[in-house]
Amino acid sequence: MRHIYTLAAATLLGTSTIFLAGGSASQAEVARKETAPQAPEGRSAQAATGFADLTERLAPAVVNISTRQRVRTPVINPFAGTPFEDLFGGRGLGPRTREAQSLGSGFIISADGYVVTNNHVISPGGGDAEIKSITVTMPDGAEYPAKLVGQDAASDLAVLKINARAPLPFVKFGDSRAARVGDRIIAIGNPFGLGGTVTSGIISAVYRHTGMGTAYDRYIQTDAAINRGNSGGPMFDMHGQVIGINNAIYSPNGGSVGIGFAIPAEIAAPIVEKLKSGQSIDRGYLGVRIQPVADDLADALGISRRRGAFVQAVEPGSAADEAGVRPGDVIVAVEGKEVRAEQSLSYLIANEDPGKRVAMALIRDGKRMTVHVTLDLRPTETELGGQSFEPGRRDRSGNPSQDQADSAVREALGISVLPLTPRIARQLGTGEKTRGLVIASVDSTSDAATKGLRRGDIVLSVNNHPVLSAGDLESRIQEARRASRGALLLRVQRRGQPPGYVPVRLR
Repeated sequence: MRHIYTLAAATLLGTSTIFLAGGSASQAEVARKETAPQAPEGRSAQAATGFADLTERLAPAVVNISTRQRVRTPVINPFAGTPFEDLFGGRGLGPRTREAQSLGSGFIISADGYVVTNNHVISPGGGDAEIKSITVTMPDGAEYPAKLVGQDAASDLAVLKINARAPLPFVKFGDSRAARVGDRIIAIGNPFGLGGTVTSGIISAVYRHTGMGTAYDRYIQTDAAINRGNSGGPMFDMHGQVIGINNAIYSPNGGSVGIGFAIPAEIAAPIVEKLKSGQSIDRGYLGVRIQPVADDLADALGISRRRGAFVQAVEPGSAADEAGVRPGDVIVAVEGKEVRAEQSLSYLIANEDPGKRVAMALIRDGKRMTVHVTLDLRPTETELGGQSFEPGRRDRSGNPSQDQADSAVREALGISVLPLTPRIARQLGTGEKTRGLVIASVDSTSDAATKGLRRGDIVLSVNNHPVLSAGDLESRIQEARRASRGALLLRVQRRGQPPGYVPVRLR
């Protein structure tokens, strides 16, 4: 979750969207302040006054954070390359700069002025933007220039420092591990630039996995209203302790629909302490491209559903490669901790130190085994960008019908295949050593078409067994039916893309 709501695109989930709860320049964030030097640790808010006493003591530590950015924008000369190029000083045109702002919330964690917020709140809005200054505004309107002490894109956390003459009000992190579904919480921030706003609700889920695929895709979900401008603001339990940092919402329209997400305190607090002390955040790295084990994939592999991480590809020379991890493996545990949706492989590995040797349980060809991996240092989020495998979108154009493949294959999978001859290999631009079957046509009503397979794709293996003829493929189909499996796992090579696995249901 790296993109500011008003500055960048969000990632679609079904028909709704995960939005970071950031703000824009028109949505100034102002909270209220009281002179209390510290929020209470043990005061219960379940009194006749509702949340009033609790809010009165906590709100002074919740602040507005704004940045001033300098953005360089190219100027395009509409007459470039024509005789009129010199009109309006065309030859002298170059990049221009403009001012921009980003806004969010934050909270003070010490009397001497350390402030926690989301990394995306204080990060440039684009590749050509530069942060010029950061300002923290107190609830009473007092403004302080802030120094960036440390930031961590992977966890979306940042720590700032302000200097004030008097001790500042502050709040403390609580133990999010004690949180339960149904617990009451309050969120304080500045949605839509309305000023200090308090909302309440309950915890809807603990350790919610959103499918964003990051190392810290592990959030507290709440029905408390969280909107644009809440990013970086605190989620409090009824003892006045911070158990989460408001970060994103799930919404079809950008507004709150009662599904908000907060970074759990158990994740945030240790990272904040390291950033506060100037330490770097080093994480373990495996070097694999993975995907969840959904129903189709589980059927193809003959394993339990929704457990483990399926290895699409292994980076050459990586820790996984050195340990013998192969594409097609299913990693089910790390150091005895089970890999599941709310405890992903990325999360487990990222929380191990680089250089540590860890035991990793995996399933290969239906057999469970253990490998020992010495972890690498995780690259930055920028370096990791673009490494994911996409099997391709569904090809909706009609494919001509061909009868070269055996009818059993067409009936079972909805595809026709041809042996990969040297001539076809040259036409497809693949290497001479590539062996497999070429898809000649795809039935548009088949699961293969839905999964994105199309004419010209090369099937390298089926259920991790090489296939060189339609007979080989038919044998794997019959083998799967005898094992009562409802799908096959095809390893597919597409021109210009790395090989990847696609589970295809049998008809």
